[in-house]
Order: sequence, then C-alpha cells, then structure tokens
Amino acid sequence: MGRTLAFSPGCGRRTWRAVRLRRVAAALCGAGLALALLQPLAAGAQAVPEPQLRAAYLVNFLKYVEWPGGGVTATICLYGRDTLSAYLAPYEGRSVQGRELRVRRIFQFDQLADCQELYVAETDEERQAAVIKAAARLPVLTVGETAAFVQQGGALALLRQDGRIVFDVNMSVVTRAGLRVSPQMLRLARDVSGGAR
Repeated sequence: MGRTLAFSPGCGRRTWRAVRLRRVAAALCGAGLALALLQPLAAGAQAVPEPQLRAAYLVNFLKYVEWPGGGVTATICLYGRDTLSAYLAPYEGRSVQGRELRVRRIFQFDQLADCQELYVAETDEERQAAVIKAAARLPVLTVGETAAFVQQGGALALLRQDGRIVFDVNMSVVTRAGLRVSPQMLRLARDVSGGAR
C-alpha cells in the first residue's frame, strides 16, 4: 500500500475506522471467496457490514475470472450510488493475480473501456438496462444488486439471502464478454444460468 495512517487530533475516529477496514479487508481477501460466503449479516459486534462483504466479493471475483489479453491493472468501476468506495479503498494498490487493483467511479458509459469489473449499485431499471447494454460488447464483468440484473443481461448479481450474501451467474453473458470463470467460483454460486456449472 505504501501509505501509513498517522493518528492526529480530530481525525482519530476516521483513522481507526480505516485501520479496522484495512484489517478486515486483508482477512477476507486472504481467506478467499468461501469465507465471505459464510459470513452472516446478523446484528452484533462481530458482524461485518454488508457493504464490506460486497467489497470483499468484488475483489475475490477478480481472482476467479480470466480476462482476454494482458494488463498490469485490474480496475473495479463503480456506477450509480456510491456505497462501496470506502470499503474498497483498503484494497487499492494491492496485487490481484499479478495486477495492481484500482477502484474508480464512472459516470458515463464511454468510461467503461478501462474497467475489468463494473459494479452497478441499485439504480432505476432504465439506467440499469442502459449500462448493461453499454458494457455488453466489452470484456467487463458486470455485477449488480438484484436478481433481475442477471435476467436483464448482467453477468453476476450479489444478493442478500437468509442473512448472507450469495451470488447468481449468467454464463451466457460471461461467455459473450470473452471471460472465463473458474469452476471453483461457479460451485459457490447460488444459481448459474445460461450454461453449465
């Protein structure tokens, strides 16, 4: 990471929160996708916040998906409401599958070209359909927050079910984007449509 957090008066709460986020992020990232799957979202002191789990999933997906061509960076792009950038910040600059992880928000579809993964935060159906259509011809793993997302042409949906985060995969979309998903990741999916597990 290269950056050191120093405690100074007036920013202690923010600094300690960043340190805690960084530690939990390291634990979730190091333990892999399976740990995030098993983490309940129940209320309590030990529960990991849902946005933090979603961020861990996005980073872990990068480990189980292959993109065509090379590249020195792996960029997670965020579209719509900004619910995850604070939780993804501790991962930024780390190496994932030999690529430097970057996180950025996008506001226009012409910014999609540099994205490997696109997280579409809950937004209205029209905007969601428009971003799915814009990403359809690119090697981008699209990830949404509703079951309808994969039905509308998104690649993955991160969903809350029985106090856990689960995910669905639309393999026809993944294949059309030129991506390859590890069988290990597919085995962890709640549902796989448009192709074999």
